[in-house]
Amino acid sequence: MATLSKFNLLMKQLYTSKIKSKSFVVMTCIYILGMSVAVFWSDIKELFTGDDQAQQIAIVNETTADLSGLFVSNGDMEFIQNESNITELEKKVKDEKLDAIVKITDQDGQLHAEIATFTPLKLNDQGAINSILQLAGQNYAVQQLSLTPDQAAQIMDAKTIITDKNLNTESTGGKSEEEKQSGQFVSYAVGILIYFFISTFLSMITTEIATEKGSRAMEMLLVSVKPATHFKAKIAGVLLLALTQMSMIIVVFLIYAKFAKNGVIWDMAASIVSELSIGYVIYAVLFLLLTIILYLIVGALFGSLVSKVEEAGQVLMPAMMITLIGFYVMLSGMGNPDTLIIKIFSYIPFTSGMIMPMRIGATDIGVMVPLLSLGILIATIIVAYLFSISFYKRSVLTYSSGGVIKKIKTVLKVTT
Repeated sequence: MATLSKFNLLMKQLYTSKIKSKSFVVMTCIYILGMSVAVFWSDIKELFTGDDQAQQIAIVNETTADLSGLFVSNGDMEFIQNESNITELEKKVKDEKLDAIVKITDQDGQLHAEIATFTPLKLNDQGAINSILQLAGQNYAVQQLSLTPDQAAQIMDAKTIITDKNLNTESTGGKSEEEKQSGQFVSYAVGILIYFFISTFLSMITTEIATEKGSRAMEMLLVSVKPATHFKAKIAGVLLLALTQMSMIIVVFLIYAKFAKNGVIWDMAASIVSELSIGYVIYAVLFLLLTIILYLIVGALFGSLVSKVEEAGQVLMPAMMITLIGFYVMLSGMGNPDTLIIKIFSYIPFTSGMIMPMRIGATDIGVMVPLLSLGILIATIIVAYLFSISFYKRSVLTYSSGGVIKKIKTVLKVTT
């Protein structure tokens, strides 16, 4: 009972001190600010570019086809239809009273478009005009077939209905494209959360222990508290802090999603969640939490190795490099989540939390694959915990210099 009381006291002390610290508040505000920028990016962009006048584009259609319905003016471009005097229009372009002329003609039964400018168009505007012209070419080709308006509309609106048939009778069936896309989107969110939270809280737990050790406060503290209790309290306190920050960010996101932009983000998120299975959500949460716990155990161990807080960055470098590699491997799966490197890293405990949710959501894999990866992760946590708590008892009061390997050798040499 006394041990539990000391554990709760240490955990509460760490939690309350860190949640009130400027670093925690600033970091949380930065995360929320970054999310706010992402959510309101279109409004922010308009704030800086709202004074830009719409591009004036003259349309000269020398064909018999009616293409006016495709060139619809918007905030970025204003189309001037049914122009014919090329000489006068070119003079306006040179005088910068007009931004561009789009001359549309027929060449051997195909639509030909010439875009005349004096000052090159912006990349976005040029791309938008090209897209409209491609669609106009398709419409023109259909109109040349002398079809009725209904027949032409049927061709332009035609969509291929695609269904999947799995000939493997032992398989439960593959995921639809919508399910894979939703799974991939959520997987990236999980991977990004893992990366940023590890970057923040791995450093926090290491520097917290290193500060106590460097100031010799650890020696006085361990007179009344067992090293194992101190070790577990630090991990629990930082984990609780991470969950608090995560909850705050999720709550702010839900508020944005529900009330910002007339609930468009909420509807989009709801459509993504509707494509996810309960099993996938459970896997994603487990990989997220277990990966953070694994890194916190490693961070506590690293903190006990250093003699002063200035050395914390040195011992953290290997773990941060592994996290960074896992993050970039996850990003590489954006185009193809079935590559060999994705499969390999989905089993490595320190990166599986970022990679395996992607394989579960965006690929057709059996039940045993994620279970095996999860089992390896849990086994690694158990082994790392048992080793770390045993090593922590000897290293937390041992002072040495040098790299990580040298520090470990020093602890083993002094305590064995």
